[in-house]
Amino acid sequence: MAASLSTLTLRSPSPYPTLSSSFPKQSSKQTLQFPFGNPKVTYRANFVRPIAAVEAPEKIEKLGKDISELSLAEARVLVDWLQDKLGVSAAAFAPAAVAVAPGGAADAPAVEEEKTEFDVLIEDVPSNARIATIKAVRALTSLALKEAKELIEGLPKKFKEGISKEEAEEAKKQLEEAGAKVTIV
Repeated sequence: MAASLSTLTLRSPSPYPTLSSSFPKQSSKQTLQFPFGNPKVTYRANFVRPIAAVEAPEKIEKLGKDISELSLAEARVLVDWLQDKLGVSAAAFAPAAVAVAPGGAADAPAVEEEKTEFDVLIEDVPSNARIATIKAVRALTSLALKEAKELIEGLPKKFKEGISKEEAEEAKKQLEEAGAKVTIV
């Protein structure tokens, strides 16, 4: 099985003029051999201009080229001049940048998520309503008499946590009927 070899010749132009000297003259040709392809094929790199997504008239291309050559200070002056001349704001053209800009979130109205879990807080139980409140607490929970009594002492305390709105309103209704002062948080 014979392998064909391709030859690639590299020439490097010398930026220095050659001087005649007593040293043997070295050839600037270097040859590399590759074990593939047709030996007569020449590979050459060409600069290909990128294809524009939108074909622009020559006037627009010139204007774009001129703008891209401006310094940052000159670009800032250009933006200010265009804002004054046209009566527009640069922020109007970049709504995403406004949302990301620091301080932009403080200006926007706060979006509240709808609360789905509520806590029932017993704030106060008058002394004449303690027994009725203990009975209501035992009916709403599976607490024993001692635990229910401890719950209504040292108020305010959370009675139930992380329950639905309907459950919280029902517990509040029953506890207020028993005489306790209750809030839903």
